[in-house]
Amino acid sequence: MPKRQQLRSLLAKAESSYGTNPSPTGSANYIQVTELNIEPIVSDEVSRDLIRPYMGNYEVIPANTRVNVAFSVEMSGSGTAGTAPKYGAILKACGMTEAIVSSTSVTYAPDGTPTDSVTLFVNYDGVRHMVTGCRGTFSINCDVNQIPTISFSLTGIFNAPTDSAAPTPTISNQASPLIFKNGSTSNFAIFGYAAALQSWSLDFNNEVIYRELVGGTKEVIITDRKPAGTLVVEAVALSAHNFFTDYTGTSTGTNTWLHGTVAGNKVTVSCPQSDLGQPTYEDSDGIQMLSLPYYATPTASANNEFSLVFT
Repeated sequence: MPKRQQLRSLLAKAESSYGTNPSPTGSANYIQVTELNIEPIVSDEVSRDLIRPYMGNYEVIPANTRVNVAFSVEMSGSGTAGTAPKYGAILKACGMTEAIVSSTSVTYAPDGTPTDSVTLFVNYDGVRHMVTGCRGTFSINCDVNQIPTISFSLTGIFNAPTDSAAPTPTISNQASPLIFKNGSTSNFAIFGYAAALQSWSLDFNNEVIYRELVGGTKEVIITDRKPAGTLVVEAVALSAHNFFTDYTGTSTGTNTWLHGTVAGNKVTVSCPQSDLGQPTYEDSDGIQMLSLPYYATPTASANNEFSLVFT
């Protein structure tokens, strides 16, 4: 019987021991996602390249066998202030720390020594792919009149797929999203200027490496990060704010905004020491816009170039 593409699901649970399956369940660990895709087996294929007196293909031997999983979530809170969103464990597996203040806030910030990992159960209409030891990276994508999203790209350890019934999902700790627009999104400021914002994106740009060394263990490792993104604002008179001076100068500046209006479903995004890249003009409905690339940079205190604060 053919498998149906739309019948897919994702479970994710934090691992207490790296690479050890913590047995996620549909009732506790179901994640609402969009654009769920899996590369069920990825290998570096090593050709034998034998010398022989005839033509034709050589045998190949798979090496560094792993799994890649990509998906997006709607950027919304849990619905309860001080409770982590359902995808919080995945943020931690992408090199973020998690700080919870009961009934108040959940803050994610870069981790200088990332060690968290998750196990994913990816079910494709009754075929389950268990991917252990997952770590990865993410990006945030926001456009006016669209739902803001966080897109994840994870790499994990290959385990043989099995026939397994799709989980019975329980939806929790993922509030309904709000459109990225005036009224739902507020408090935007770039270099201290409250510009009219059209779009905002950030790629956390983790360097993610899969390693299998003799005498070692199979492991996915985050070795570095280079967060950077682009935002697009309405161009204004230089007397109002000069972004060209911001670029040619040596100072960094604020880059922050708040999305959401109700406690439990508000998130503040901040790159407090943004360094601008080269501004360029573009058109939107006949309105002159400025596209501003930026680099999220830390201070000497380290691990403070970016934060997500759910309240």
